[in-house]
Amino acid sequence: MDQLLAEYLPILIFLGIAMAIAGIAVGASYIIVPQHPDVEKNSQYECGFEPFSDARHKFDVRFYLVAILFIIFDLEVAFLFPWAVTLGKTGVFGFWSMMIFLGILTIGFIYEWRKGALEWE
Repeated sequence: MDQLLAEYLPILIFLGIAMAIAGIAVGASYIIVPQHPDVEKNSQYECGFEPFSDARHKFDVRFYLVAILFIIFDLEVAFLFPWAVTLGKTGVFGFWSMMIFLGILTIGFIYEWRKGALEWE
């Protein structure tokens, strides 16, 4: 058990040094640079003019729907790259497995298209 804990000692030393350097950097910034924020520096930045209304309002659910659809169809591309690289090793089984996967995603895409989820009014 002691040998197992000794293997983690370099990681603990690394984390300790990293936290020490981060603490020194933050502390040095407060010591070296004078902290005199004014009203303009503390104001919110929004394209150079004052905001029209409060930023905490409800968003339309279509924003979330588009984000979820993007994640789903973005994963399709993320799975295509490793599949294309290893296609020679996986052979016919790997090819047909990916065709089934792409078929399911295509069916989902057609369903979303027909439901009008991709239409922006």
